[in-house]
Amino acid sequence: MPSPSIQHEPAREYLDIVERVEELSRLRDQAKRRKSMLLFGPEGVGKSRLLQTFVDGQSLALYVGQTRSPREFLLELHHSMSLAIKGAKVLGDLSSLSTRSLKGIVHRAFDTQPFLMVIDHLDGPSRVVTGIIKDLHYYGRTPVIFASRSPHMEHIGALQAFCALKSERVELKNWPQAIAIEFAQREAERISLYASNLESTLRSFVEWSDGNPASILYLLKMACRPQYRMDDQIKAHILYVDYRMGHR
Repeated sequence: MPSPSIQHEPAREYLDIVERVEELSRLRDQAKRRKSMLLFGPEGVGKSRLLQTFVDGQSLALYVGQTRSPREFLLELHHSMSLAIKGAKVLGDLSSLSTRSLKGIVHRAFDTQPFLMVIDHLDGPSRVVTGIIKDLHYYGRTPVIFASRSPHMEHIGALQAFCALKSERVELKNWPQAIAIEFAQREAERISLYASNLESTLRSFVEWSDGNPASILYLLKMACRPQYRMDDQIKAHILYVDYRMGHR
């Protein structure tokens, strides 16, 4: 599993290969029924990409990238409202308002529209942020779709009541070998990565990454560096050592 200390690029075009049809369908069904859901899976598996794709098809979905401070959370939620509602009146600079005032503005907005909150990177939210989410949820029975790296209840705090049932949790897994290899081949072609041992190297990448999309992208990026090239070959063994060391 990739280390949290390593920043990965999003898996480009992965929905063209694996559309995550089942998972996307379940998210849309929950939204239609005004029910909340937890999306969980390892780092780099594509949770954020799937949530963003889901949001693109939901006119009143409010996407919040991270659960940070209460103020930042409310400001980002209001910004999402401004984007979601065509012709919405933007109230200007809200940064000087108190958290209580911001919460009141958001509450009033929830009175007017059947919003859906989509919260990414939810791991150990603070008690204050959790309280705000719960208040907004119960205030208008607003469903919450949120993502976490773990299904364990301690990672989502008091929000566990939103997804107490197994049917309210969706796990995003790494890709099986055949699909991961197809993805690696397409990405190698996209970045113009060529080598006489490319086919075997890509299979190694899939094995080392356990089919994790972001890790495959990271390995491909490493393979482009001069220190891992010799003539027309990729020095896979040296690359593997550095890859493993970088994930400790």
